[in-house]
Amino acid sequence: MKNHPICLYFFVVLLTQSCAQTTDKTIKNPVTNSFSDELIIEGIQNPWGMVFPSKNSILITEKSGKLILVKDGEKTQIQGLPNIYERGQGGFLDIELHPDYENNGWIYFSYSSSDGDGNGGNTTIMRAKLKNNELVAKETLYKGVPNTTKGQHWGSRLEFDDAGFLYFSIGDRGNRDVNPQDITRDGGKIYRIHDDGRIPNDNPFIGEKGAKKAIYSYGHRNQQGLVKNPITGDIWNHEHGPKGGDEINIVKKGRNYGWPIITYGINYVGTKITDETSRPGMEQPLYQWTPSIAPSGMTFVTSEKYKGWKGSLLVGSLAFQYLERLELKNNKVVYREKLLDGLGRVRNVRQGPDGYIYVGVEGKGVYKLIPKNQ
Repeated sequence: MKNHPICLYFFVVLLTQSCAQTTDKTIKNPVTNSFSDELIIEGIQNPWGMVFPSKNSILITEKSGKLILVKDGEKTQIQGLPNIYERGQGGFLDIELHPDYENNGWIYFSYSSSDGDGNGGNTTIMRAKLKNNELVAKETLYKGVPNTTKGQHWGSRLEFDDAGFLYFSIGDRGNRDVNPQDITRDGGKIYRIHDDGRIPNDNPFIGEKGAKKAIYSYGHRNQQGLVKNPITGDIWNHEHGPKGGDEINIVKKGRNYGWPIITYGINYVGTKITDETSRPGMEQPLYQWTPSIAPSGMTFVTSEKYKGWKGSLLVGSLAFQYLERLELKNNKVVYREKLLDGLGRVRNVRQGPDGYIYVGVEGKGVYKLIPKNQ
């Protein structure tokens, strides 16, 4: 019997996806959890981002346009937010503290803004200070252009590196064939700026005519994970693929991460996007998930509170509603473990200053993972 071309295509896709994996793809459920999960903050529909101004307080962004301070168990809604354009996946997004927050008080956040020309909005980065439960001294550091009414792929995560540079992501804004590969346009990029919004003079495209000077890397799709590796200081990101091909990458200066020219994913309807999973001059992912888990939020575990977890990477899954723990060796994933299986759409995960892991789950709130036998 002759090979049917469609069957042959899907065989090739599965084969290339398998070859791309450098580790065992089988995810494992722990036999017994070494922790319990406690819902410590209820009533938050979409806890997109969270940070810890102190050991007894948490600031949480609610995608619908709220900033909530929880201190000693009491919730306070912060006033003075900018106008937030909520559409599709956009709204009030990530939040991060300045590395010297204790002395300067700067808080950074990303959100969808309709400021500027044209209908719709785009991802915006702002910093502000908190005074008497109100944001003051607000400064817009960067705004993606052009505005668009498309509701998908805003990004957006924030992270500082050891040198004090601020990195942030803007997704391709649903314009995959134009934005990600064009360095004269916003979208599908990771950016690097100084903490006050100035553009570093050693950014990779400073000398390129027409280029967006804040771009640090390009060829990304929708990056909802950005974190500093505590050992190497490198910035890691993860991003949504289409149907298959979610990626973990190490962000490198001036590099092209390939979207949509190379990908391990296919269109949601099952048709192919490209025949290529690699090309010279384009980066391969450190790891890729097929099928997609729809990753959101990411943190490295540095705490000693969880036996065997130190050095692990934690990633939330929106699609399959669990928290994934990945063990790493020489920048390769050597073990995967499913935690909080079925708890809900995990939007964010952070390690607090107290060493405990906090997990934001859509429609429920924030959970604290409490090790057993402590």
